[in-house]
Amino acid sequence: MKAIFKGIGRIFRAIWKLISFTRQLILNLFFLIIIGAIFVAFNYGEDTPEQPDKAALVLDLSGPIVEQRRYINPIDSIASNVLGQPPAQDNVLFDITETIRKASTDNKIEGLVLNLKGMSETSLTKLRYIAKAITEFKAAGKPVYAYGDNFGQSQYYLASYADKVFMSPDGGVMLTGYGSYSLYYKSLLEKLNVNTHVFRVGTYKSFVEPYTRDDMSAPAREANTVWLNQLWGAFTTDVANNRHIDAATLTPNIDDFVQELKAVDGDFAKLSLKMGLVDELISRPQLRNKMIEEFGSDGEHSFNQISYYEYQPTIINTDLPSDNQIAVVVANGAIIDGTQRQGTVGGDSTAALLRDARLDDDIKAVILRVDSPGGSAFASEVIRNEVDALKQAGKPVVVSMSSVAASGGYWISSSADRIIAQPTTITGSIGIFAILTTFEKGLEKMGVYSDGVGTTPFSGVGVTRELPAGVGQVFQLGVEHGYKRFIGLVSQYRNMSLEQADKIAQGRVWTGQDAMELGLVDQLGDFDDAIAAAVELAKLESYELNWMEEPLSTAEQFLQQFSSDVSTKVATMVLGQLPSTLQPVTQQVVTDYTTLSNFNDPKGQYAFCLNCSNIEK
Repeated sequence: MKAIFKGIGRIFRAIWKLISFTRQLILNLFFLIIIGAIFVAFNYGEDTPEQPDKAALVLDLSGPIVEQRRYINPIDSIASNVLGQPPAQDNVLFDITETIRKASTDNKIEGLVLNLKGMSETSLTKLRYIAKAITEFKAAGKPVYAYGDNFGQSQYYLASYADKVFMSPDGGVMLTGYGSYSLYYKSLLEKLNVNTHVFRVGTYKSFVEPYTRDDMSAPAREANTVWLNQLWGAFTTDVANNRHIDAATLTPNIDDFVQELKAVDGDFAKLSLKMGLVDELISRPQLRNKMIEEFGSDGEHSFNQISYYEYQPTIINTDLPSDNQIAVVVANGAIIDGTQRQGTVGGDSTAALLRDARLDDDIKAVILRVDSPGGSAFASEVIRNEVDALKQAGKPVVVSMSSVAASGGYWISSSADRIIAQPTTITGSIGIFAILTTFEKGLEKMGVYSDGVGTTPFSGVGVTRELPAGVGQVFQLGVEHGYKRFIGLVSQYRNMSLEQADKIAQGRVWTGQDAMELGLVDQLGDFDDAIAAAVELAKLESYELNWMEEPLSTAEQFLQQFSSDVSTKVATMVLGQLPSTLQPVTQQVVTDYTTLSNFNDPKGQYAFCLNCSNIEK
């Protein structure tokens, strides 16, 4: 008896230690938030650098380019400041283009200098929209220069639009092309005695392949090759036209590339110059002298300049509030059921924004900006229902597809009055799947068994028991019904028969160019074209854009971020013990784990395109 009480005492002591640790952790986290707030308050009042009377705008983007600014964990931001690292920042696509366009008409801005060494790899669709603004800047008669120590693929794409491209004599241009690669876990799962139950419809619905195969299937390989080649063809054509070179030189076979590199003694910079990718190899001091000649000296051994991050906040919208507004609702990221923070598409939260637009009398039309590989089928339908409600209220809805609008991303777009995609948009992937893993074999191997009784065949169905065959059939029938529902929407709103919809569905991925030919979209164009379409459909003579956002409070954001990141951070900590050479693999495993753990469809049915969100640049 004494031993029993001793054991109970140990359990309660352990529970108390856990409670005490949790309390201290929460108090410490809030303490750090307060310190961070004080830090921001002290730095907020710092004088903003004055804009020179005449200067070049330096587009010195650092970090990813996004459709909508994501919530940044305050703890990560504070830690970065303490460690002396630059804060993480998102660069909103529309802020970039608006800033460049404003600068093109600003008499104080005499030119544009692209210094993109900190810019992350970005989808071609977003790059093309920025390039459009750069082209407009050049059309205003102002010069554009680009400089880089080394150019990554996305960095070089924008640099190719410059009047002159300068590069360090020790630099190089790295064009790697596009690819779609995944890790495959079938053999690993078998060794771990994990059963993966897959239910799907669609020949090309390849999301489940990493869990059921050790390689890419032939249909997936065929489909991926087509759209990847189209993207690369668009990239090389644009660059070749900008640089007045043959597009074929940008895709040499490896033997020819080796011979060309040998001819310049392995000097990548000289090879880039020889291929016509850059205009001149110069050092940083030489570049400064050139820019001083062009834009004048700032008196501090450099040229008159203003950073994008200094200039962008000075842009003020002087338009008076209008009774005719066009709402812009951004659906950016994976589609997840419920209310979600910015950076993902919450079924409830995105639907709420659309509902707010419907109930606002000043809003006459809505642009749904979609950049999503899909996700929860249920959440997708919740959002689409609000699109229908807007139309019934007499407010036209225009979908503007960004880089990706596939699977659930296409589902929420399907019933809009007009769907506009860019030629390089990735869309389609019309299919449904469900996936369930069970661990009964692994548990039995360790001597753990699950047994009991239940009142229905569904009682006790879960990860610790073998999935009954009849229950598996129920899952498959549900998935098949979801697929019929999906192609039914395509048939109804795209004016085609079910047979036609089924033929172009099957989970296959299409580019916007192909989707236009197949009838999945109405028009090829960018966000500017979507605005024009909304103005036309709503019959407006004047308008104002209303970017619909309903962010959580700081406290709500922090608590939600903290709770949702725990599982991911634990996985990262465990896998992070691997050697540094395996870090890319580690990151991919964590990404795959996070994707699965975030899925929360009530019926376990998903319209998600793995390849669309897994493009390597």
